[in-house]
Amino acid sequence: MPVGTLATVKGVTPRQLKDADSQMILSNTYHLHLVPGEDIVKKAGGLHAFMNWQGPILTDSGGFQVFSLSELRTISEEGVTFKSPRDGRVINMTPEHSIGIQNALGADVIMAFDECPPYPASREAVQAATDRTYRWLKRCIVAHQRSDQALFGIVQGGTYLDLRQAAARQLVELDLPGYAIGGVSVGEPAEFIHSIVDATAPLLPKDKPRYLMGVGTYREMARAIAAGIDLFDCVIPTRLARHGAVLVQGERWNIKNAQYREDFRPLDDTCPCYACTDFSRAYLNHLIRAKELLGYTLLSIHNITELIRFTKHIRQSILNDTFTTEFAEWLTPTEPPNILHESPHDPA
Repeated sequence: MPVGTLATVKGVTPRQLKDADSQMILSNTYHLHLVPGEDIVKKAGGLHAFMNWQGPILTDSGGFQVFSLSELRTISEEGVTFKSPRDGRVINMTPEHSIGIQNALGADVIMAFDECPPYPASREAVQAATDRTYRWLKRCIVAHQRSDQALFGIVQGGTYLDLRQAAARQLVELDLPGYAIGGVSVGEPAEFIHSIVDATAPLLPKDKPRYLMGVGTYREMARAIAAGIDLFDCVIPTRLARHGAVLVQGERWNIKNAQYREDFRPLDDTCPCYACTDFSRAYLNHLIRAKELLGYTLLSIHNITELIRFTKHIRQSILNDTFTTEFAEWLTPTEPPNILHESPHDPA
């Protein structure tokens, strides 16, 4: 799912997203609450009409963004109080408030408000955040008012696999439409993500969507899919594009490099995207060097297309029963971390 935080995937139009075969996009409750406000989006007819995207939309609850404001917020059982980084006003975000905002935004999938513990954190702190996330989830279920929106719960637990597994079992008992694994990609080594997913995903229902939040690189997606994950989101395609980086058949290139200045070949002659079919590496190099906006758009289109092609290829290989052989290079683990039950990362 390409990330359209503020009801726009940066530098890319909805039509270009459709051309890239994007099936679903993500927007963010916290950011849209700050600007333009959910009331304006609701008056426009909801997110789909507001941004003219007719495919499915998922809204993150805002939990991760709120908890990243470590110096601006206070956590209590009721919710989180924080100062807006835009205008300094005090906002009280509760589970009920987050759900109310998402009901007004009108996304197809909405996320429960959760507490995302930082990395590293003590077992006691992570246990408290995980328990509170569960209590908040039950409040989200009560507050949810729209039957046309699927509410997903989020498994927390930090790098403590026993806490993750216990949280997953608790959530499954609530029989939700879908489940997410959150609190990853927050600074921990990649191998920790794999261990968390391997321990957690198999406990979630196979007949419901399983979503790994904030992850979207080749290896992380391939290994998570092997564990049973279905949905991903990440800002990587557009963020890399804004820095002149492109993803090409599993590699990351810096298109600003001098080697591309007189390279008149397509970026990737196997890619059907607009950047690859109509322009050369030399032209893309020129645009990025000149800081022309078109360059960032073309690289974003390509990077989104590339990661979607990667997951489409995986989907087809699963249907062909060739996944483990075709993607063997992406599935090979590196040295596994020692995080089973007892974490070595507690602060001294």
